[in-house]
Amino acid sequence: MMTNREEILRSLGRLRKGLLSVLLVVLLVTAGLYPFSGDLLRHLRNTSLQIDLVAYGIPESFLALLKLTLLAGLFFSAPVIFYQIWSSFAPLFRTKGLKQTAFIMLTSLCLFYGGALFCYFVTLPFGVQFLIGYQSPQIKPMISVGKYVSFCAFFVFGFGLTFELPLILALLGQLKLVQAAFLTRNRRYAILLTAVLSAAITPTPDPFNMALMGGPLYLLFEIGVLLVKIIERKRTALEQGPK
Repeated sequence: MMTNREEILRSLGRLRKGLLSVLLVVLLVTAGLYPFSGDLLRHLRNTSLQIDLVAYGIPESFLALLKLTLLAGLFFSAPVIFYQIWSSFAPLFRTKGLKQTAFIMLTSLCLFYGGALFCYFVTLPFGVQFLIGYQSPQIKPMISVGKYVSFCAFFVFGFGLTFELPLILALLGQLKLVQAAFLTRNRRYAILLTAVLSAAITPTPDPFNMALMGGPLYLLFEIGVLLVKIIERKRTALEQGPK
């Protein structure tokens, strides 16, 4: 009988073999989106920025549009990426009694896109306007289009992945890698880590924007703790059997 370590290594091997198909899908989606790269940049700018972008070199505009299209291709390929990740690790979780593949896939996508859209429509506009507010007669912002695309992508993907926290905790709980008692006992460290992550991920250091990230993140942590407790109770009931 394989140990958890051996099962995890086999899952990583399956994931490695599936990376080629993921790469192919991302490239195909990127190619399909490239004719609309200008529209993508226009939407990204209009959401949070009220000044014109500039290019500091002849190829920067082209490279920025290429980067934006590739990132958009990665973003819209998330269902395929998540499916490949889950299908690689699904056998590991089936041995632990977890078989709700469709539910887990749907949950992971909802959390990722929910976090990304929350950032795009709420946190990012507030953050960018806060930073732009530091302009003065002596300081006029000239924002590079390439750096602006990278700036926005970092936070959108950061929020999307961070919102996966409750699902990750639940899956780790299913594998017995984390316990609800440990998470509850170390809640104060979770609060500290939430504050640090909020300061690192949000585009501005002001308390309002940090709260926009820290509040949902801590709530997601508590949801994850609750899910781990539910998993442990079900496991205990199964082990004890009918009375």
